[in-house]
Amino acid sequence: MWPLQELGFVPRVSYLHRSPKSYSRKRKQSFRKLAYSPKRAMAELRHSSSSLGSRASSSPMKRDEDASPLIHDHIPQDDDDDHPRHSVRDRDRSFWSQLHSFFPFFNDDPRVSQHGSRISLLLLLFVAIAGLISLFSILHRLNSPYLCKKDGIVLHCPRVKENPSLWENPFSATTSWKPCAERRDGGISDLPPENETSGYIFIHAEGGLNQQRIAICNAVAVAKIINATLILPVLKQDQIWKDQTKFEDIFDVDHFIDYLKDDVRIVRDIPEWFTDKSELFTSIRRTVKNIPKYAPAQFYIDNVLPRIKEKKIMALKPFVDRLGYDNVPPEINRLRCRVNYHALKFLPEIEEMADLLVSRMRNRTGSPNPYMALHLRFEKGMVGLSFCDFVGTREEKARMAEYRKKEWPRRYKNGSHLWQLALQKRKEGRCPLEPGEVAVILRAMGYPKETQIYVASGQVYGGQNRMAPLRNMFPNLVTKEELASKEELAVFRKHVTSLAALDFLVCLKSDVFVMTHGGNFAKLIIGARRYMGHRQKSIKPDKGLMSRSFGDPYMGWATFVEDVVVTHQTRTGLPEETFPNYDLWENPLTPCMCKA
Repeated sequence: MWPLQELGFVPRVSYLHRSPKSYSRKRKQSFRKLAYSPKRAMAELRHSSSSLGSRASSSPMKRDEDASPLIHDHIPQDDDDDHPRHSVRDRDRSFWSQLHSFFPFFNDDPRVSQHGSRISLLLLLFVAIAGLISLFSILHRLNSPYLCKKDGIVLHCPRVKENPSLWENPFSATTSWKPCAERRDGGISDLPPENETSGYIFIHAEGGLNQQRIAICNAVAVAKIINATLILPVLKQDQIWKDQTKFEDIFDVDHFIDYLKDDVRIVRDIPEWFTDKSELFTSIRRTVKNIPKYAPAQFYIDNVLPRIKEKKIMALKPFVDRLGYDNVPPEINRLRCRVNYHALKFLPEIEEMADLLVSRMRNRTGSPNPYMALHLRFEKGMVGLSFCDFVGTREEKARMAEYRKKEWPRRYKNGSHLWQLALQKRKEGRCPLEPGEVAVILRAMGYPKETQIYVASGQVYGGQNRMAPLRNMFPNLVTKEELASKEELAVFRKHVTSLAALDFLVCLKSDVFVMTHGGNFAKLIIGARRYMGHRQKSIKPDKGLMSRSFGDPYMGWATFVEDVVVTHQTRTGLPEETFPNYDLWENPLTPCMCKA
C-alpha cells in the first residue's frame, strides 16, 4: 500500500491516472522550474529518478529497500571462456596483495626488506600522532569559551551546539537583525499646528479585522505623506462579515493617538465646523476615488494633496492596498511598521482573554508544554473562490459547481475550462491545503501524535468527515470554543472582529505557527513573528512541491519525509532579505529592522 494511504490520506484521482510518459515529462518540467534551489532541485530529481526505478520493480514499496532496482542482485553467468570469472577468494587475495604493496610489514614474505618495514611503521606512527593532535584541538575548541561582545563588553561565552528543534529556529540564525521601527523616546515633533495642516482625510477600513488593520496603517502613512490630519478610521461593515464593530471596540484609541503624536496628527471625530457629515462618502465632490492599487507616494502628492487643500476635508475610497511598498520613502515604510507593531494595541480585556487561552494551551496535559497554532483556511467560501478540485463525492462536487456558478458567474462561465485551470493552480501551489494533507506534512516533519494544536478556522468545508484525518493523527486538537466556556466568550461574540482578535493573539504567541493558504491573517502573523526576532517558527508549506509529492503513487514514506524536511528547512520564518514588490506585512526585515 502507498505509505500516504496508510496514514489515512486519499490521493487525488487526477494524479493517479496519468500515463508514465506524461508523468515523466511533467517531472522534468517541474525540475527545471525549481533549478534555482539546489536542495529543492535534488528533491525533484529524486522524485523523477526514484519513480523511474520504481516502475522497474513489481512493487512500488521496493523503492525504500537498500538495494537499487537498477542493480542486479547476482552476477549473470558468462558463456565466454575467454573472460574467466574471479571468485570471492581471488578478490580478497587481490585486496591483500595491494595492502602489502603499500605496507610491507603486513607481508609474511621474508624477502621483504626490514628497511621498508621501518619506513612504513614510522609513517603510520606519524599519521596516528597527527590525528590525535587534531582530535584534541577540535575537542578543546568545542569545550573552551570564546570571546564575544555583549553591550560593548568583551566576555567569555561558552560554545553551545544547537540541535535541530521542532519548536524554535536556531538561535545562531536569528541574532543578526533587531526591530527598529519603534518610537524614539525624547524625539522632537515637527508637526505643525492642527489648523496649519493641509486638511483632513477620512477612510472606511473595509473587510475583516486584518484587512482593516492594513488599511489603518496605510491611512497613517498617507496622512504623513501629504501632511494631513487623520480622522480616526471607521471600521466599515461589509456583506461578508456583517459586523458593527467600531475602532474603539477593538483597539486602544488613547494609546494609538499618543504613540503616533510625533508622526501624524490624529483626531477622534470629524471637526465640528464641518456640519454636513453625511456628505462624506456620498458626495463626489468630497471623495477621492479610483486610487490605483499599490499607488506610489507621488500619486498622493500629485492627485490627493491639491484636492485636500481645496476642500479641507476629503474621504478616500476605496482604501485597501492603495499604497505600494517599493515606491515610497523608507521612513514611510518604517512608520507603517510602527503603527502595525506598536501603535495598534487590542483592548486590555481582549489581551487578557488571549493570555488565558494561551495559558490553557500550554498546560492542557498538567505540565508545561509547547503548542502549535494552525490557521486552517478551508471554509466553503475559500474552497469555492479557489476554483481548485478536491476529493469528494459526485454530489458534493455538483453542489460546489452550483455554488461557484451562483457566486462567480463570470469566472465560472460554462465550467468547461475549470478542470484544466484546477490542475494548473494546484501545480503552481495556489490551492488551499486540505486538513488531511496538513496532517501528513506535519507528521513528516516529525511532530508526534501528542502535539497540542490550536486551530484558528471558520466552519471547515466538508465538516467532521473532512477533519477526520487531521484529528486521527493529532487528537489533541482544540479551538477557542473548546478552551473557554460559553460565558467567557459571550462578551466577545458581540463583535466578530473581537473573536478574530483572540485567534490572532493565540496564534501570534504560539511556539509554532502553520499556515495552509495565503491571506492577510497569515501574513500579518508571520510578519509579526519575524519582527519579534525570527526565533519562533512560522511554517509556510511549499504547496506546489507538496502537490507533486502527494500525487506520486510510487513515492515511499521515507522518501516523502526526506523531501518534506529538506524542502522546509528555510521556510520556517528565518531572516530573509526582501526583494522588489515583496509584501511588507509578511516580511518587514529590510525597511523595519536593523543589523544587530
